[in-house]
Amino acid sequence: QVQLVESGGGLVQPGGSLRLSCAASGSIFSINLMGWYRQSPGKERELVAAVSSGGATNYADSAKDRFTISRDNAKNTVYLQMNSLKVEDTAVYYCRAYIRSGTYFSNYWGQGTQVTVSS
Repeated sequence: QVQLVESGGGLVQPGGSLRLSCAASGSIFSINLMGWYRQSPGKERELVAAVSSGGATNYADSAKDRFTISRDNAKNTVYLQMNSLKVEDTAVYYCRAYIRSGTYFSNYWGQGTQVTVSS
């Protein structure tokens, strides 16, 4: 069984920073794409940033120049460094990964971590 466990969320003032982590565990042969999504009340879940196994990255326009996604393949972990946080970044942040634990790759989601930006 594969699990994704996120950590690092919390309450921060506007302009502050947070670093989210997501660790994959279980029977893992390989991990392809890893990414961060977010969902705020009344809105659909949206991509924030993604990183391939080779390190290529993709960011939502709202995250460019403020957020940095990275991964440690040896630890099966993906990170999201968030700087210059804004009130509108408030959301539940979810980790997503395409993981091969058997013959095929499957899509996995973490349980989510709350990020609240407020003064």
